[in-house]
Amino acid sequence: MEALLVSTGIVALAEIGDKTQLLALLLAARYRKPAPIVAGIFVATLANHFFAALLGQWITSLLGPDVLRWILGVSFIAMAAWMLIPDKLDDDARVFDRFGVFGATTLAFFLAEMGDKTQIATVALSARFDTLTAVVAGTTLGMMIANVPAVFLGDAAAKKLPVRLVHGIAAAIFAALGVATLLYPLA
Repeated sequence: MEALLVSTGIVALAEIGDKTQLLALLLAARYRKPAPIVAGIFVATLANHFFAALLGQWITSLLGPDVLRWILGVSFIAMAAWMLIPDKLDDDARVFDRFGVFGATTLAFFLAEMGDKTQIATVALSARFDTLTAVVAGTTLGMMIANVPAVFLGDAAAKKLPVRLVHGIAAAIFAALGVATLLYPLA
């Protein structure tokens, strides 16, 4: 349960103001069809985070607990610093228009998540908690919590969020996870 809750919370906070949230706003403004956009976000996130969590599990199988603990601890602290750097969105989504709303959303989101903060966090969380299902469910839920309102409420609501504060809170959580991982052996 801890893996699910921590994964959900971290990703939901990390996603505020992230490029994929900006992509959700862009797609909502362009297509004005929320159902296929939300479905595309879900499918893309589930696939992307499943593969990221598998990578985290594989890394866990290769490394001893002490080495893994140090790598994860430093990675979480690095994620805390990365959270404080604002994201920008390149408007490449038009390339996918020929796939329809669902297809364009799925492809754009899957590719936008490659190497993104939340994908890297999913790898680290999966290695830390060693429970693929709970981590994937949590990170996917976190993405949906952050992106579905962006699709439905649009740009006006996104502009009212204190993005710097939210990113600061997410950075603090990542830093705390990093310190806790360094101080306490993995379970």
